[in-house]
Amino acid sequence: MKVVVIGGGAAGMSAASRVKALQPDWEVTVFEKTNFVSHAPCGIPYVVEGLTETSHLMYYPPEFFREKRGIDLHINAKVVEAGEGFVRVEENGQEKKYEWDKLVIANGASPKLPPIEGVELKNVFTAHLPPDAEAIKKAAKDKKDVVIIGAGYIGVEMSEAFAAQGKNVTLIGIYDYPLPRLDREVGEIIKEKMAESINLRMNETAVAIEGKDKVERVITDKGEYKADLVLIAVGVKPNVEIAKQLGCKIGETGAIWTDSRMQTSVENVFAAGDCAETTHMLTKKRVWIALAPPGNKMGYVAGVNAAGGNVEFPGVLGTQLTKFFDLEIGATGLTEKAAKAEGYEVKTAVVKAKTKVHYYPGAKDTFLKVVADANTKKILGAQVLGADVAMRVNVFATMIQAGFTTKDVFFADLGYAPPFTPIWDPIVVSARILKF
Repeated sequence: MKVVVIGGGAAGMSAASRVKALQPDWEVTVFEKTNFVSHAPCGIPYVVEGLTETSHLMYYPPEFFREKRGIDLHINAKVVEAGEGFVRVEENGQEKKYEWDKLVIANGASPKLPPIEGVELKNVFTAHLPPDAEAIKKAAKDKKDVVIIGAGYIGVEMSEAFAAQGKNVTLIGIYDYPLPRLDREVGEIIKEKMAESINLRMNETAVAIEGKDKVERVITDKGEYKADLVLIAVGVKPNVEIAKQLGCKIGETGAIWTDSRMQTSVENVFAAGDCAETTHMLTKKRVWIALAPPGNKMGYVAGVNAAGGNVEFPGVLGTQLTKFFDLEIGATGLTEKAAKAEGYEVKTAVVKAKTKVHYYPGAKDTFLKVVADANTKKILGAQVLGADVAMRVNVFATMIQAGFTTKDVFFADLGYAPPFTPIWDPIVVSARILKF
């Protein structure tokens, strides 16, 4: 049996590894268009900031997969065509045809570019793959004025990366506050924090990037900003062309439609990771959320099922974490505005607390906004800012997935000791406010 995997990122290598583990006698071939496999693009901002090296963004080198896992891995190999039972690959300046019995599409997503002039100028970048990290880091060494277009997660993280190096950073966003999917009172705290370190320009739209040969300025609908380096971070789009060639259904989100087994509408063709859509655990609607943890798991599920197993992917909550200097930011499930848009009648609780008991040194501020269904009392979502955010967001994510009500949250037997948490953890306090 021949299994071909298109894409050697997290989802692709998870799928390939799972197939080989379950069916060691099968022939498993992976085609990756770059020279990086099993990579961690989430680490790009930290390479640019100087906290780590580009080489460290690859969890395992190609040799590991070839020698230890028996996977026929091809790097710098671009799949240019796919059809029933075959793929055509451009490699080493030549094209070659390979056969498959099972196919896993895991070729990720690509950065969006705004429809403005100047995106092709020198020193205009996107931050999507590990090689981008090295290119940006090298270009930024002698640069002073950096403009970032887009105030999502990448924009926020790259703002820190450049500001930490003493650059003059201007962040341009089209909404009222950074990370606009969060609720307003959460976003306003982030906005205030970021404005302390960078030139934050919200409700503003970039209309052109200008310069002779290389970038010199960014023009917006409200002014212009000097720039010797520009980062475009306006989101990504799923890569679906190969799937279309195979006749795979493209879902309502614009990503590849898959069922709970990560199988596409075409028999023996699976899709996983940033190119594939899935289901939201709460709304049961189709969603496309390009995040690393679910991408890895989608790859795992696709691999198991391609190998003849039967595992279902339950969907996602969209749990996310980031930070801007010492302000940690996390969210899971539905925000208040998202829940209302879905037709829920909601109750919310806002908690301002310390991360430890008041008498223990090192206690820091934390802010929680928790959303519950007013009728069923089930927790729908949580947004957390401040310190020790990951722990609390992950607890909420687990509770939401398990269907916890406010009563369940209140009586959850969470651990306590003065160096770690207050006696009444903010999670429990939120349930007390929401009532049960």
